[in-house]
Amino acid sequence: MKYQSTRNKGVSVSAAQAINNGISPEGGLYVPASIPQISLEDIASLAELKYADRAAKILGMFLSDYTPDELSYCAHNAYSEEKFGSDNTAPVCSLDDTLNILELWHGPTCAFKDMALQILPYLLKLAIGKNGENNEVVILVATSGDTGKAALEGFRDVEGTRIQVFYPVDGVSDIQKLQMTTQDGKNVSVCAVNGNFDDAQTGVKKIFTNEEYKKELNLRGYTFSSANSINWGRLAPQIVYYFSAYCDLLKNDKINNGDKINIVVPTGNFGNILAAYYALQMGLPVNKLICASNSNNVLTDFINTGVYDRNRTFYTTASPSMDILISSNLERLLFHMTGRNDETIRGYMSELEVNGKYTVSDDVKSKIQEIFVAGCCDDAATSQTIAKYFNKYSYVVDTHTAVALNVYEKYVENTGDTTTTVVASTANPFKFNEAVISAISPETSLDGKDEFELLEILAQKGNIEIPAQLSELKTKAVRFKDVCNKEDMRVQTDKFLN
Repeated sequence: MKYQSTRNKGVSVSAAQAINNGISPEGGLYVPASIPQISLEDIASLAELKYADRAAKILGMFLSDYTPDELSYCAHNAYSEEKFGSDNTAPVCSLDDTLNILELWHGPTCAFKDMALQILPYLLKLAIGKNGENNEVVILVATSGDTGKAALEGFRDVEGTRIQVFYPVDGVSDIQKLQMTTQDGKNVSVCAVNGNFDDAQTGVKKIFTNEEYKKELNLRGYTFSSANSINWGRLAPQIVYYFSAYCDLLKNDKINNGDKINIVVPTGNFGNILAAYYALQMGLPVNKLICASNSNNVLTDFINTGVYDRNRTFYTTASPSMDILISSNLERLLFHMTGRNDETIRGYMSELEVNGKYTVSDDVKSKIQEIFVAGCCDDAATSQTIAKYFNKYSYVVDTHTAVALNVYEKYVENTGDTTTTVVASTANPFKFNEAVISAISPETSLDGKDEFELLEILAQKGNIEIPAQLSELKTKAVRFKDVCNKEDMRVQTDKFLN
């Protein structure tokens, strides 16, 4: 399997090169040159396997320069019972006959990013060897919350790597900030950025695409790579859990093999729902992909109108991992929807950089709307949805999952579609204590309560158990206190590498 660039389809690299590089030299994103196919018989066989073995099989279809033994090693180490609490790595919780919650937050950082970022370090370490790379690999990450901690934890003390994470200073929850700033490891660095997530992400991209700086660092023995979802090694593992969810529904007699399902995904950077799109293209029986946004509804507007316009108010919401106006992974979808037309993609991305907007053709818009449905909700509706599902099902959801459930409900109201549905639940509710408590127990006063008191209150009110990895933050010292302007991110990288 070879990989092309969205901005130069003449590029042809191996999977190991795509994972090692992170991003193509001209700024494009790597995509597989063809989409492997899975039959219904294959799905039936996968249903008999544990999650790690399902992952090894599916990843093997994309990462053809990795051996089956290598991928089995990566998957079993990444998705161990020690890290995820059981061998049921991504369990499906059925709320009723139609609605199913895919819980993607049982890993070490309590967020869905663990599903990819626990395996990426293993894939990257092998890629370094396959590419004959001698330099130390420097991972740069921009995060809107969960990616940062998951990447830090995944790459902590991995030999031959260093990792630096940038996050918007006021754009993550207190628990997310504590998770990052108390991170252990001798090869890690964390810095806040004065600005929003898009500022941090743009800053990281500028560092990545500065050829002069990359040459300078190469002479010093460093090579950049990425752990954001722009890295194919991050995106490919996310495809696995949509197949796994289907397999679990099959095993639990919720569906028959071949029945189509709807998939609802709360997303800002578009990577998580793009993985579902790749699963569909591979042969997963899917009816609709429902894209859920918060008040930063640039994706909702794009899917509904064909106009991508980031020139709008940026909102800091109760679902901060979706507080994004530049959805990087959308570029991959557009590459496929335009028939792999790299010239068109270069035009879109140039317009976005210069004018902050672009408009796709009616043909491309029509192709997108055949598969995708989009909706959004604000913080008030998010809170109401958390309360509703707690009162109706005694099930506690985080703010991002609530956005997905709200958008799904509106979709059903508008269409009457009762297709069996999987909602991607992206974070443990304890990651967003204040918002969740305020929703399920509005009479509870939270004034003056610190994050650890909030953990205890949510455990009591929601009748759920605090994850050890969050409660133990109380005794950990804050290691990283730096804050920089977006123009000075490279200075922070220099400081780290010195």
